[in-house]
Amino acid sequence: AAGDQVQLTDPKGRMHQIVLQAGGTFHTHRGSLSHDDLIGHPEGSVVTASSGTAYVALRPLLADYTLAMKRGATIVYPKDAAQILAYADVFPGARVLEAGAGSGALSCWLLRAIGQDGELVSYERRPDFAEVARANVDGYFGGPHPAWRLVTGDLPGQDGRDEPAEVSADAARAAAANDHLGAAGFDRVV
Repeated sequence: AAGDQVQLTDPKGRMHQIVLQAGGTFHTHRGSLSHDDLIGHPEGSVVTASSGTAYVALRPLLADYTLAMKRGATIVYPKDAAQILAYADVFPGARVLEAGAGSGALSCWLLRAIGQDGELVSYERRPDFAEVARANVDGYFGGPHPAWRLVTGDLPGQDGRDEPAEVSADAARAAAANDHLGAAGFDRVV
């Protein structure tokens, strides 16, 4: 359907991600391909560019999407996201606090892990990074995810006050935040 993300893979394994638009055209050094040739066709369809090059059209895997996403801050790579999900023991339905949304890569992984019954509250102090994160998360899920709340600003203090606190990405900060999870109602802090 128009608006869907598609990953086109050529015979050499090169991947190109596009968003389908009625009347749109994908151009490469191997010719052009009409988006209309993809709209309405099932995942896994093979389409041929004007040069005769065949492309397999699939929905992008989250790993591929995060590697190709627009970046403000650096992304959390898929291998690292897997470790974070495993060590934090993130589960379906969990309430998770994310300190620093960055470009939204880890947010996507967390949202997929917690599902629609969970809750992810992501804080991002930089408005420009927050915009990139929102666009990337909305892009992957095809619109706003019902379990995600993105807050632009500092993470509230962990001393029981609502005053902004300095946010750092080090493990000491996460450990301090974990001490206050029960009072804040979160299952995990990442």
